[in-house]
Amino acid sequence: MAGRWLSLRKPLIPNLQLQLQLQLQLQLIPKCFSSLHSVHPTTAPHAHATSTYLDVDVGQPTPSSHPQLMNQGEITPGITAEDYIHRRMKLLEKLPQGSLAIIGSAPVKMMTDVVPYTFRQDADYLYLTGCMQPGGVVVLSHQLGFCMFMPDPDPHEIVWQGQVAGVDAAIDFFKADKAFPVSMMSKVVPEMLNKATRVYHNPKTAATSPYLKLEAFQKALANYQVKDVSSYTHDLRWIKSPSEIRLMRESASIACQSLIQTMLHSRTYPDESKLAAKVEFECKMRGAQRMAFNPVVGGGANGSTIHYSRNDKKITEGELVLMDIGCELHGYLSDLTRTWSPSGMFNPYQDELYSLILETNKECVKLCKPGASIQEIHNYSVKMLRKGLKELGILKGEMTSLYNQLNPTSIGHYLGMDVHDSALISADRPLQPGVIITIEPGVYIPPSYDAPSRYCGMGIRIEDEVLITETGHEVLTASAPKEIRHLTTLLNMNGGKLVDSIS
Repeated sequence: MAGRWLSLRKPLIPNLQLQLQLQLQLQLIPKCFSSLHSVHPTTAPHAHATSTYLDVDVGQPTPSSHPQLMNQGEITPGITAEDYIHRRMKLLEKLPQGSLAIIGSAPVKMMTDVVPYTFRQDADYLYLTGCMQPGGVVVLSHQLGFCMFMPDPDPHEIVWQGQVAGVDAAIDFFKADKAFPVSMMSKVVPEMLNKATRVYHNPKTAATSPYLKLEAFQKALANYQVKDVSSYTHDLRWIKSPSEIRLMRESASIACQSLIQTMLHSRTYPDESKLAAKVEFECKMRGAQRMAFNPVVGGGANGSTIHYSRNDKKITEGELVLMDIGCELHGYLSDLTRTWSPSGMFNPYQDELYSLILETNKECVKLCKPGASIQEIHNYSVKMLRKGLKELGILKGEMTSLYNQLNPTSIGHYLGMDVHDSALISADRPLQPGVIITIEPGVYIPPSYDAPSRYCGMGIRIEDEVLITETGHEVLTASAPKEIRHLTTLLNMNGGKLVDSIS
């Protein structure tokens, strides 16, 4: 997904020593809840998880309910309880002493008065809890440990929407130190807020969270004690763990194979809407829960609109189509772009411009290694594209504004649980092993642009997903063809006849 300027997984067995250390750390966290027990004694934490609990519906997959999807010990597919505990420990290490983090889940957004949009969890909330359901709030501090506030049971909602996790699930499944129903927030949270020297929360997502109305929170806000927790969580999410990398590698593989099948489909059905539907079908058939974003399917001049989303045009014979797509697999996203000719042939002018973008893509990928930065790679890409566009007679002059008309985007962005992941991390920060970025040079020439007419109305982008490794990089989207000879061979297989992918 263009940035604005600026095999099935099998988890590794957790390290036993780390597991024992984390369990010991949890036991050492002060449990300062004695005064809270008297408020609502029935919410006292269980001494241990019950042996039969995991057979109960908690509103999302568990190892017992979905053994084909999850292994024992996992809270979400591929991510274990120990992983989530470790993440919370790392956040506590970053939080200043005496501070408190309060993080709300994403709200349900309505399409009409009774029809909700498909729910997607806030990335920070999911990263710390593994809970994929709306309506919850978590509180985390050095003194209190990890406390979850869960939606109050509503029999009417359960009939219509299904079971959701409650306070028992918070303790037994999500491994909270303490759990309350959300209705208890007004009695429990003010004491927590009043004891905190500083409060961190997720303001963009939590716009409707009940804690915002609490007098104690408003007082902290008025005293400038409230900060955005993203400055810490984005830093934690920036470097991916081995478990996260496995999920992102699989998500990228799903997207690549789905895009290849869509390319094959494009010669028989050269319609933007049908290609968008095809790639979504292929991704979901391969296990993705949803698309990472609405597919960009720009045929002809529509490819020069960077985040084109109408997808309602028939692609004319001889035009290129630009497809920017990605999918989400258990909370982790992929993102890639390919541009090709559904007719199976590039004309000489398309070949010239495409070759410039491809060469820039490949040279920039080579620069991906520890110590480099997105900004450095971007600067190099600008030099290459400026030079190439001048040689083709498309760019006339040295003004930056002229170049920005043809490419106002960055060379890439961080990728992970969000499309533009860890957005608060500077593009100047030296890359480290475990960071995943995109490399996506492009050129976008509107039909009315003052350039040789043979290039006008062309949009070309080639985007790859790149993992930074100890020794350099790994291109996670390498299986999606981008060389012209490979694209034309693919499109002309079987005489251009459609090959069905999944029965």
